[in-house]
Amino acid sequence: MLKTSAASRPDQTLSLNMKLLAQHELGGFGGLGEGMSVQLARDGRRILWLAHESAPKNFTGVDVTDPRNPKLVVQTELPHMKVRSNSLDVVGDILAVAYQTQVPGLKPAGVDLFDISTPESPKLISHFDCSGPHSRGVHALWFVDGKTIHMSAGAPDFTPRNPLDDQFYRVLDVSDPTKPREVGRWWYPGTREGDEAPAPARLPKPFDMGFRTHNTNVFPERPDRAFLGYIDGGLIVLDISDLSNMKVVSKWNHSPPFNGFTHTVLPLFERKLWIVSDECVLDNGEDWPKLIWMLDARSEANPVPIGTFPAPPHQAFAKRGGRFGAHNLHENLPGPASFRSDTIIVGSWFNAGVRVYDTKDPYRVEEIAYFVPGAPRLSPAGAVQINDVYVDERRIVYAVDRFTGGLYVLEMNI
Repeated sequence: MLKTSAASRPDQTLSLNMKLLAQHELGGFGGLGEGMSVQLARDGRRILWLAHESAPKNFTGVDVTDPRNPKLVVQTELPHMKVRSNSLDVVGDILAVAYQTQVPGLKPAGVDLFDISTPESPKLISHFDCSGPHSRGVHALWFVDGKTIHMSAGAPDFTPRNPLDDQFYRVLDVSDPTKPREVGRWWYPGTREGDEAPAPARLPKPFDMGFRTHNTNVFPERPDRAFLGYIDGGLIVLDISDLSNMKVVSKWNHSPPFNGFTHTVLPLFERKLWIVSDECVLDNGEDWPKLIWMLDARSEANPVPIGTFPAPPHQAFAKRGGRFGAHNLHENLPGPASFRSDTIIVGSWFNAGVRVYDTKDPYRVEEIAYFVPGAPRLSPAGAVQINDVYVDERRIVYAVDRFTGGLYVLEMNI
């Protein structure tokens, strides 16, 4: 068991069944977002690509062929300080990067495609522009089939009724990467000016975070389904078999009474279970609880919550510094360098580090490993803030800090 007295010291590293293989501070440039993907390069190297959620850096490539000796390969620059590249994905030798601006109306706001066949020298293939008077661009994207990008994005022709609702589900055809084009879109009814549907009821401040998309996941097992985390709109599953006429097949929302911000929907297809993560967005536990949920999805139209994953002890972490709560999951991406499991789930918990769960019994999920790094040097949070996590097919875990800690390379002993 984790002792509260130990956990209350943010300078102390905590671990169970996980070992630190290496840490890389990435040349002193942190600010890492929630974009992580591994490229198996043509020359045999393994390159981990990382998105930066804050300027001045755009994205970074790290050679992790030897996980104990990560090497910085390339870092690129953003054009100005009011844009970030929070999200990215890699398929083969193509890197897709999302750009989101601090305020509407700025550029670049959209998606870039890069040729990374020579990882040291990424070459721009094309840019898809999502900028507009009410658009901040693209927050998160999903690119796994080499042909399609699913994304949470604004658009020049979309005017939200509330500024917090400025991003919605958009689909790009990138089968010709030199000419990306939109082929579908869907938004929460009532969030766009001119909608016949009434505007959705909002959470009270400070918990009103908006009715907009976050993750937009489409898996090869069900290419006709989009699994959306719609922030205060909850979980939404769309039938996307006809991209010109998408239809809602499932909705689930625990808010109210909980404090909103549905982030990720991870389906376990063979088991007919859906795992849903919240995102903590306020410091010092102010929006607690932000949890990971287990849903029984035997009836797609009527998903039923059957439990939550064990949470790190609130009394030990809530005041440890910065955010405390659930965030990203390793999402069982279908690529050749991605760990996939129907039972082992790995998630990031900000100041509670990386957490690993065994879900064999979905009614009684067990935490089987964790790693909480000590506070990184010069971190404004005063504690680690693990923002995202990715697991490769070797079961090597990569985790990144939101501020100054950089990259942590971990090994699971489970």
